[in-house]
Amino acid sequence: MQTELNKVVAALQEFYARESYILEKDLGEITLTHRLAVQVEREFAGWEVDCDYDRLGERTLRLPHGTIISTDDHLAKSVYPDIVVHQRAIPNNLLAIEVRKAANHQPPEHDQHKLRALTDPHLWFAYAVGVLLVLGKKQVTSSEIYVGGVVDKPLSAWFAGQLRDAGLG
Repeated sequence: MQTELNKVVAALQEFYARESYILEKDLGEITLTHRLAVQVEREFAGWEVDCDYDRLGERTLRLPHGTIISTDDHLAKSVYPDIVVHQRAIPNNLLAIEVRKAANHQPPEHDQHKLRALTDPHLWFAYAVGVLLVLGKKQVTSSEIYVGGVVDKPLSAWFAGQLRDAGLG
């Protein structure tokens, strides 16, 4: 997984190098997510990269009832991941990324819950790894890595170190 996460770091380096305008102007998370997805796509040759992807294989992505996440995207609390790296036709789900702006004062529980569910090995076609990124104007202000439905603390610490080494954290 470190190889894939290093690709995320490389994508973030390019994102911060190219997108200072949208960061400085404090544009919306959807804009940031799209522009980051462009850089992620460059790093993951042979994979599809999508934003707000609503499928697991042929099935519409839904999580169990009673969760804090909705499949009604109009509530802005959808189950759909911000960015995914996958192979649609197989299906093969590699990476789910949730993006938050550092200026977002809503609690992160929604995104954390989503990544726990999306990486849960009991979920049909779960993602191998999930990444929560909180983006500041100049660097990533915090991150978490999810594997097997939980935060992977050692991998999260390693990833934070990679971000620091790249001048992003």
